[in-house]
Amino acid sequence: MGDLIFLTGPVRSGKSRRAVDIATAWGDGVAFVATYRCDPADAEMAERVRRHQAERPAGWRTLEAPATISAALAALDPPPSGVVIDSLVLWLADRFDRDEAVLDDWSRELALLRAAPWPVVVIGDEIGWSPVPIEPALRRFRDLAGFLGQRTAAAATEAWLMVAGCQVRLK
Repeated sequence: MGDLIFLTGPVRSGKSRRAVDIATAWGDGVAFVATYRCDPADAEMAERVRRHQAERPAGWRTLEAPATISAALAALDPPPSGVVIDSLVLWLADRFDRDEAVLDDWSRELALLRAAPWPVVVIGDEIGWSPVPIEPALRRFRDLAGFLGQRTAAAATEAWLMVAGCQVRLK
């Protein structure tokens, strides 16, 4: 059973860079799970994705937004030497219409990730540090993101908060 490392923090805090640094020690067999489905009309987001891709070692395999992360990883041949999942909030955004079922879905994924024979880094986002959103859907999204982060931190062997490129150990 591999370690599960949770990196969380605000936008542009250095989470993805830190995840790449950690996973580089696992060799060229790392699988990078990109949870975002890129909209071709969104040029700014496409550029963000391109920059993130450029930060990763060339030998890493990328899984683009698999429906079930653990099943996609189990199907890899050869198996990965480690896994980076970027990001939990984008994973939620793709499933937000399912509301509370998403919590059960992520709990199942976490159990399978914890049982995997390779180490895993999950990147989260702290989006609840701002004022309470006026829109009910935004409040629901913020709350679900918070609950997913709590579940991930509880399941993790290590949890880190990234702020301004600095890391603070949570557990």
